[in-house]
Amino acid sequence: MYVAGFGGATETAFREKIIPPFEAKSGIKIVYVPGNSTDTLAKLQAQRAKPEISVALIDDGPMTTAVEFGLCATLEDGPNSNNVYRSARRVSKSAIGLGYGATGLVYNTEVFKKNGWAEPTSWKDLEDKRYAGKIVIPPIGNGFGLLALVMQARLNGGDESAIDPGFAAMKRISPNVLAWEPSPGKMAELLQTGEAALGVWGNGRVRALVAQGAPVKFVYPKEGALVILTEVCAVQGAPQPKQAQDFVQYLLSPEVQTIIAETQGWGPVNQETKLPPAIAADVVFGPEKVNSLIKPSYTAINPKRADWTSRWNREIER
Repeated sequence: MYVAGFGGATETAFREKIIPPFEAKSGIKIVYVPGNSTDTLAKLQAQRAKPEISVALIDDGPMTTAVEFGLCATLEDGPNSNNVYRSARRVSKSAIGLGYGATGLVYNTEVFKKNGWAEPTSWKDLEDKRYAGKIVIPPIGNGFGLLALVMQARLNGGDESAIDPGFAAMKRISPNVLAWEPSPGKMAELLQTGEAALGVWGNGRVRALVAQGAPVKFVYPKEGALVILTEVCAVQGAPQPKQAQDFVQYLLSPEVQTIIAETQGWGPVNQETKLPPAIAADVVFGPEKVNSLIKPSYTAINPKRADWTSRWNREIER
């Protein structure tokens, strides 16, 4: 059975810790196909007439497209999916959350201490002139940059359906920006060295950087952090439909949710998951933290993304 998901640390965790127990129990061989969300979505579209991939892991934005195109099968009720937080479920039941991530602020603690700056607390801090030339934000082609734009729209009287206030805010922030950086590696380098003092990033990315000894910290802004939800679905019309449904239920089990939290920094979607205190403090965990996350509307975002990208290139990254 072919399972498509992210490369890197996710692929390693699946190959070494998640897949082997399922293979032993089910007697089925799983082939893991690495790729980012847009790669996997493209594969599902290309294989639509004769699917090869039976289970797909895709971030919530592209997964919305997969669901709208009818590429995902309806998820059957099961003991683990029934324990998933409501915010990680779709009305269509054709895909379901696998892990929570948060998009918020990141800062270099040493640079802030050296300058006598208080910890950032608000999305509005990105406009503060004291950070001129010291901010790093991914571009709109990256999920974090896209959500930064959406959040600025929401804070200034707009939303996903009225994005103009977001672009106006980004124009005000732009003079403070050292780089609109698409590369996670370069983002990490700029924040680690202190060349960038403040940025917009995901809690999982920051967690990995802290583990490498970098003097950085993730902040949940007072106005709220935006959720990036990794989702999973059984593919419509694919081989091994029963085993695909079983594998999705397996991924939602407290045991696998714990592995995912420990290795990926994704917050558990299964409410029954118990985490060690050190891990729990480091990920989106528990109803209070889950319910505080802001969920963007990708049904509003996706049709406009190409237009927003063209506008971003004209007005922001000139």
